[in-house]
Amino acid sequence: MAAAFRPAKEVLLLQALRNLVYTRVGGSGSACCRCPVGAKRYLLTDNIVKLKEFQHKKVAVGCNLPGTKETYLRNLEEKLTQNKLILKEELRTLLHLCESRDDMELAKNVIYRYHAENRNITLGEYKFGPLFMRLCYELDLEESAVELIRDQHLRGFFSDSTSFNILMDMLFIKGKYKSALEVLIEMENQDVKFSKDTYVLAFAICYKLNSPESFKICTTLREEALIKGVVLSRRASCFAVALALNQNQLAKAVSIFSQIMKPESIICTNLNIMIHIESNMLKTLIEILTDATEGNLSRFVKKPVFSEEVLVKVREKVKDVPALLVNFDELYRKLHMNGQVTTYTLDALLCHTPRDRKSHMVLLNKRTVSRRTFQPLSQSLWAE
Repeated sequence: MAAAFRPAKEVLLLQALRNLVYTRVGGSGSACCRCPVGAKRYLLTDNIVKLKEFQHKKVAVGCNLPGTKETYLRNLEEKLTQNKLILKEELRTLLHLCESRDDMELAKNVIYRYHAENRNITLGEYKFGPLFMRLCYELDLEESAVELIRDQHLRGFFSDSTSFNILMDMLFIKGKYKSALEVLIEMENQDVKFSKDTYVLAFAICYKLNSPESFKICTTLREEALIKGVVLSRRASCFAVALALNQNQLAKAVSIFSQIMKPESIICTNLNIMIHIESNMLKTLIEILTDATEGNLSRFVKKPVFSEEVLVKVREKVKDVPALLVNFDELYRKLHMNGQVTTYTLDALLCHTPRDRKSHMVLLNKRTVSRRTFQPLSQSLWAE
């Protein structure tokens, strides 16, 4: 019933998404497998996926379990058979004990029973969705995750954006962009609010599909986000710029790029070069490279870094202008000497996951000296 009262714009967006998924879809193959060695092909940072934390918790749960894992699973199977109430802590423990596909089958049955018993009182309660997705992430079971997140009987169980984001990231890793788009549709259908990471994933998926339809979806999502007052991350905008360039929508690429705050990242640097290439602004292009090599920057300021792939495209563009070509070749030599060239392609740079700032700040802020004695704290105290 809720879908009947959607604003017209949202209905159109959902229709566009479905048309793209269920008709002609470009680039749904596993393009990620062809990327250079070393390029990380996932989009979410570790502090969102939290896979290591989940695995540590699994070890702790297993160690503190009264009795054996087999006994625990057998007792849960008996509770299902006898229609007994499944407790929250029992499900949480079960999801930390699963280690195989067989274990997952039991987990799915318990999830269905638990949700049927608690569907009307889950508001504000513990969210199992992210926990289940981390388990699927660990066991490489994205099919099970897609199956459950789309099941009408589990509406409300995956009520948070993190569950959908982790699943889309999982599918992105394997180059299953069409399936990832289906998850995005489901997220819209279930009225789950998009987070900052959702937009990164959505634009990245559209970029990988690289078709007129996916460009339209990316543009629509972006416009709706801006209307709602959502501040899109630089990373999301970079995917939108790259997709516009791939679709020969130069004016749109320029417009989106002009709205990026602090475009000093390596990705923005290279996208800016690509925009100048497509705009045939050759003299300005050479000036940018000249400033990058000869600018009076402090040694503490990071110098711009350019992709070898992008520089090759610059040379191809200026090769018919002898004066510019000579100038470029000299700049190219200087950039290499200064260590300002990377072998990563633009695609690899876009899909490379940034390091978590939060985890580094925690390490920086960790106290190593006692406030009372001013002596170094022992390693055991640090651990605490």
